Amino acid sequence: MIFTQTPLAGAFLVEIEMHRDERGFFARSWCAREFAAAGLNPQLAQCNISFNAKKGTLRGMHYQVPPFAEAKLVRCTMGSLYDVIVDLRPGSPSFGEQFGVVLSARERNMLYVPEGFAHGFLTLEDDTEVFYQMSQFHAPDAAGGFRWNDSRFAIAWPAEVRVISERDAQYPAYRTEGERS
Repeated sequence: MIFTQTPLAGAFLVEIEMHRDERGFFARSWCAREFAAAGLNPQLAQCNISFNAKKGTLRGMHYQVPPFAEAKLVRCTMGSLYDVIVDLRPGSPSFGEQFGVVLSARERNMLYVPEGFAHGFLTLEDDTEVFYQMSQFHAPDAAGGFRWNDSRFAIAWPAEVRVISERDAQYPAYRTEGERS
């Protein structure tokens, strides 16, 4: 696998290395040893699939708070999406910064999201499926989120948001511990 550091500390784009022959190709999409050697969390607790029927479906911005903060490896297995992460780690050199990238089934690219980041995506095609590998089990009491269009982060979504859950649409603006509502 090829690990490329993003502008956000600890977040990486991950590409597969294809070994081609007359049958097609073979590639590794996960290896705990390679992740650990790159300084990434190699723990794998669960895998999730998100299917999104319509282009313009937005899911996010989600995170889990410590001690249930989770690292994610996100891959688009059908269609394409614009994936966004925001560094919410106090004291991080990239605290409050965001990064967005197109993930697609065609490119087979992935995004490693460290613990302490918010994550969300907008589908760019109908019938888009996302596969997540998570370092922690889902902990509903530790789940949090903020508004997808929070002016604090000014995420430049590349297309119109057409489908969003009531929960995601009603998240408040992001607040650090000490800020009042």
